[in-house]
Amino acid sequence: MEELSAAAPPRSAAGRFARAALAALLTLGSLAYSVGLTRSAGLVLFPEQFLAAIYGVCLALLFISFPAARGTLRGEIPWYDWLFAGAGLAVGLYVAVTFPRLTAQAGTVTFELLSLAAVLAFLTLEGTRRTSGYSLIAITFVLVMWVLIGHLVPGDLRTHKVEAKTLAIYLSFDNNGLLGLVLEIACTIVVAFVLMGQLLARSGGSGFFNDFALGLMGRYRGGAAKISVVASSLFGSISGIAAASALAVGVVTIPLMKKSGIPARLAAAIEACAANGAQLMPPVMGAVAFVMADFLQVPYREVALAALLPSLLYYAALFIQCDLETARYGIGRVDRSEIPGMGPVLRSGWIFLAPFAAIVGAMFWLNWEPEPAAALASAIIIVLGLAIGYRGARMKLADIWSAIIETGIGVCEIVVISAIGGYVLGLFQIGGLSFALTAYLVNLGAENLLLLLVICAITNIVLGLGLPTLAVYVMLAILVAPALVKVGVPAMAAHLFILYFGIMSLITPPIATAAFVAATIAKTDPMAAGWTAMRFGWASYIVPFLFVYSPALIMRGSAVEIGLVMILSIAGIWFVCAAFTGYAMRVMGLPMRVAFGAAGLLLLMPFQASTVNAWLNVLGAVLGAALLIYEFGRGKEAALGGP
Repeated sequence: MEELSAAAPPRSAAGRFARAALAALLTLGSLAYSVGLTRSAGLVLFPEQFLAAIYGVCLALLFISFPAARGTLRGEIPWYDWLFAGAGLAVGLYVAVTFPRLTAQAGTVTFELLSLAAVLAFLTLEGTRRTSGYSLIAITFVLVMWVLIGHLVPGDLRTHKVEAKTLAIYLSFDNNGLLGLVLEIACTIVVAFVLMGQLLARSGGSGFFNDFALGLMGRYRGGAAKISVVASSLFGSISGIAAASALAVGVVTIPLMKKSGIPARLAAAIEACAANGAQLMPPVMGAVAFVMADFLQVPYREVALAALLPSLLYYAALFIQCDLETARYGIGRVDRSEIPGMGPVLRSGWIFLAPFAAIVGAMFWLNWEPEPAAALASAIIIVLGLAIGYRGARMKLADIWSAIIETGIGVCEIVVISAIGGYVLGLFQIGGLSFALTAYLVNLGAENLLLLLVICAITNIVLGLGLPTLAVYVMLAILVAPALVKVGVPAMAAHLFILYFGIMSLITPPIATAAFVAATIAKTDPMAAGWTAMRFGWASYIVPFLFVYSPALIMRGSAVEIGLVMILSIAGIWFVCAAFTGYAMRVMGLPMRVAFGAAGLLLLMPFQASTVNAWLNVLGAVLGAALLIYEFGRGKEAALGGP
């Protein structure tokens, strides 16, 4: 999921009231539909009717909350924003009420359909500009032009002829367009899980996770950095939002890291990389994972299970990098006075493990859909927060209301991006553009899978610069994933590959959102934090290639293969991290760094791909063992005062 908005409330009483009312309507309306309350009340709706209504509410809320000038605080609401808000709400409700008739007429071109499509398109594009900038709008415009003139393009990239009026109606009213899969997930699953994260933060759960990580890792070298990795993985696994994790955890861990001697830019980089894994870490992962499950037509639990080992490998790499980097520069433990006792922490906060258990049990054993599972976890959090709390501080009823309001405001950006994602999905489908591009990429990568993977990785990162992960995933799932599947990559591995590289844009300059959020807390240069995060998280750029060539990393193989590939991957990452930092058991010179790097790369060779790679793994293990024995001996000599 993407970062939550920090839009300031309007100054006027009318604006604040409208903002709160619309936000509550969005959150509670979504929740009621998701858990079946509307059906129980006898209100049977087409999914498109619900989506049109909730999207109209979202557009109204967006134009009240986000000013026309991006990056500025909302002051008085100008007349044109009230007009846009009213238009969004009116059009959304009108489409919801009349959808059965409108969809019956969608095969013909009428003034009514064109007018509604034009208003929806304008408000969606303007909302996207206010929340995400011009990048996604520019890409959408290019795709529109390609669809309209693609029948004139010679060669493999030629598409079918599509009339502009037909295109406008198709994008707005077909379930492959605006009112389709991507928007449905944002308006149901995402809202439910964001609400759960908001409630967790207000109930004391986030405080428990921070204290648990502090008590667990604070006593070890580089403890403050390791606290960041552990706390972000715990909090992110429930919130699924990179920037929310960076904010909630970073306000505690970044000052701790700076106090222990870690430079501000490195502290920001560590937190950014740790928070970035939120979209990979089960049980919640991010909004993209739910979209992926629908693309693959598999239960969400299969996606979560496949992502488990890659996400653990991601955090293991960060943990190793923290350990070696802080050891090299002599960064020690957290001050003992700041470390809470694990006994009191666990006695006060173990109850907050219940939401995890509820989600896992409901989705993985009871086969519940994600929305009711998240609603159950939210109910448990409310009960625990009101009745018990954490360390004597209980949740108040006002906190629940605040969580509902902030959820509605926070998901505005995700919902409008999902809407334009629906447009992108429709643009790829209507003229055959997706088939043309897939065929082109298959021909390009037919002789060399690695080349195709590198092209896909670069495309993901470049598209992700300034774009939300969800939008990037939707485009690449249509464009690239089928090409990877056709050249022999398993569908799950192909989609996880593009998801993985989609989130890497959050720590890749020049627009590294997670790094910039962390840099704000650390009070350091955002660009420096971004480049440092890219260096610190180097392993994150390698892991996707590993699970494409080693299916055992996504649970495709025997228990022996899964265990062996995990051990080899972690060992390989440790050796390469040692080469990067120049430290294993002591500071190393260039020749030893090269040797450690070579051993690591040999260990990372996917043995499932070929017998040659298996022998390279053996060679890497022998070389690595020899290097460790040598370094241990030299370290012992140095400790005894030898040469």
